[in-house]
Amino acid sequence: MTDRERDPQDGLDAVLAELRACRICRDAPRYLPGLPHQPRPVIQAAASARLLIAGQAPGTRVHASGRPFTDRSGDRLRDWLGLDAERFYDAARVAVVPMGHCFPGLDAKGGDLPPRRECAPEWRERVLAELPALELVLPIGRYAQAWHLGREAAKNLTATVADWRSVFALPRRPRVLPLPHPSWRNNAWLRRNPWFEAELVPVLRAEVARLVG
Repeated sequence: MTDRERDPQDGLDAVLAELRACRICRDAPRYLPGLPHQPRPVIQAAASARLLIAGQAPGTRVHASGRPFTDRSGDRLRDWLGLDAERFYDAARVAVVPMGHCFPGLDAKGGDLPPRRECAPEWRERVLAELPALELVLPIGRYAQAWHLGREAAKNLTATVADWRSVFALPRRPRVLPLPHPSWRNNAWLRRNPWFEAELVPVLRAEVARLVG
């Protein structure tokens, strides 16, 4: 089979099979003690996906379900996107590739720890290389924004999201539209920044409708 005849999904399936068997953060941790629980990598992807949701890492409910955003954050995110669950979980149209694929555990206050540092360097470029149809990336939170925007990310999340028009207008493919995390812990942030839902969300929904239908 020539490269021209190769099914793009074949390469992605091979990477996904390796990723789903990954145990680096438990058996060979590089930066922190190993995970205290069994890894359960979470990802949704198909080579035909035009939209990428780049989140942080699974929480407790997602770790239990094995599907991305099966929690209250997912409800809010789907509302922002204007998508029902059927379209959101259609991997052929929507890829969900977090910065860390396994639940990292909880901190002393009961909040989720940051994504494991081993994960993105090991897997992110390999997965994204197998997603040739992507037209729009939605980096959620500062970890994803730092990865996808690099020096174009501002000094903090609020400044990066507030500069969304400039980021979205950059001549790149796929384009990038930065978002805050849809966690209910961010209710105060949303109240302080009403421009997000008034100005950014309508543009977001229009782009998602164009790409996903």
